[in-house]
Amino acid sequence: MSVADDRAADQRVVVVGAGLSGLATAIGAAQRGCRVTVLEAAELVGGAAAYSGGQVWVGANHVAAGQGIEDDLAATESYVRGLASHDRPELLDEEAMRVWLGTSPEAIRYWEDVGAVRWAVIPGLVDYHSDVEGALGEGRYLTNEVIDGSVLGEWRARLRVSPYFPVGTTYGEMMQVGRRVNTSTSRDTHAFGAWGETGAPATDADPLTFGTGVVAGFLARALREPGIEIKVRHRVTELVRDADGAVCGVRASTPSGEVVEHGRVVVATSTYDWDPELAREMTGLGDENFASIAPDSLRGDGIRLVRSIGGRVAIIPPTSIPMLPGWRTADGQVGYGPEFARPHSIVVDRHGRRFCNESYWPDLVQSALRPDDPHLPMFLVWDDRHRVEAGLGTTPPGGEYPPGLVTSAPTLADLADALGVDPDGLRRTVEEFNPPAVHGKDPTFGRGTSDYVHRFYGDHGHEPSSVVGAVEQAPFHGLRLVFVGTGIGSSGIHTDGWGRVLAEAGGTVDGLYAVGSCVALTAAGTGYNSGFALGRGLTTAYLVARQLGGESFH
Repeated sequence: MSVADDRAADQRVVVVGAGLSGLATAIGAAQRGCRVTVLEAAELVGGAAAYSGGQVWVGANHVAAGQGIEDDLAATESYVRGLASHDRPELLDEEAMRVWLGTSPEAIRYWEDVGAVRWAVIPGLVDYHSDVEGALGEGRYLTNEVIDGSVLGEWRARLRVSPYFPVGTTYGEMMQVGRRVNTSTSRDTHAFGAWGETGAPATDADPLTFGTGVVAGFLARALREPGIEIKVRHRVTELVRDADGAVCGVRASTPSGEVVEHGRVVVATSTYDWDPELAREMTGLGDENFASIAPDSLRGDGIRLVRSIGGRVAIIPPTSIPMLPGWRTADGQVGYGPEFARPHSIVVDRHGRRFCNESYWPDLVQSALRPDDPHLPMFLVWDDRHRVEAGLGTTPPGGEYPPGLVTSAPTLADLADALGVDPDGLRRTVEEFNPPAVHGKDPTFGRGTSDYVHRFYGDHGHEPSSVVGAVEQAPFHGLRLVFVGTGIGSSGIHTDGWGRVLAEAGGTVDGLYAVGSCVALTAAGTGYNSGFALGRGLTTAYLVARQLGGESFH
């Protein structure tokens, strides 16, 4: 092989997965002279990011600074370190954390400079844990400005559109009136979306927002880059290595047969949500307690590919996984919504006892899965005022629940019997909860004390608290909850701070990188804040692209 052939081979890159981090890596690598092939297993592109709220968390970013919001990297690091120190602090990769936080502002500016995004601060959105040193009241959450779907041309039909967020509505509009009110009256006419996998039909006005809009910006930029080719329905089944053991390509299954693509490889396949075996390994939960709202193409492919050649996988405790409380419908579908945080509801275990601040999902996950005191199965219980004011999933406020989803009864005792919950325990719990709840208080678990929950999930028209209200108006309603994965798994491929896949035998795997939510969140340890996944993913994509372009960090 000639020197020219060697150079051409070095410039070839294969990105496995066309989600946000994969598209970003492709753009960055192509900008540096690489020829990039993006292989997507599904028919649609965007992955879990397209289904998400599109929250990109970046400390000390230029967008917030331009609005006069003060922040710095020292405060950002204090905040992340504070989250990571509460449980298993040894799982925090200090170097990876510093690389992530220190590079994020530069990376975020870069993606804007190359035309992949137009950043906007999400107004009024606060860091999850306001009591942790370094928390900021506004400015670290970014998202894309509204983008028109027409810029994607024929690829508009191949873009995933979130069925869980009111795509077309902005965060500013949603925050003004609260999430449930806005989504139930937005143009899709159903709370949390009803457009499904094919998206909304393109019209003269096709505004894309939330995660769908963020992905759309990066997809549009990738489509303008002559060095990038995106191939859908190409599921990678094997990593190809050369005689020295370096990864030099992939083998993929396609509708027309098996193909091989050569080049250095970047795994960007997101998580394991739809692989029951991996889901149980990573979460400790079986099908009876775990479901997912992520695209069903998230089957753990990246984790299995890396393991197959001796790459490392890092396990973060399930108590730190970003999972939400949700439910299964009678026809086997998965639903979720803000109802667990709305007034006039509580979450109890089979003994009928509350065990956490159920309006705040990190506390719910940590408490329900505590190894020494688990609280599964768990149940959402609410009264008829909640039904009238909050609705449930795609059922609007005051509507009738779908058959087979909700159990209703004239008394709490009858409801408990029907759900399989201890009636006396539930009665005592409600008797303890209601007196302070009438005044918007929860002295036992602190429900209503999170500013993030108030702003993002709360019922802004409810007084005296947007989150707390007594459970007292018959009839009463309930259903069994499951934990719902969102395509952010915490556990995953173990990389260093620069996105290089670590080998079980030590060192790194030559020719192999990983970005996005298939990568374990060791840079944050057991801590998590909404937006970490997308912010870290875009930062690592920037770093990997620079390496693919010939830069070295060591």
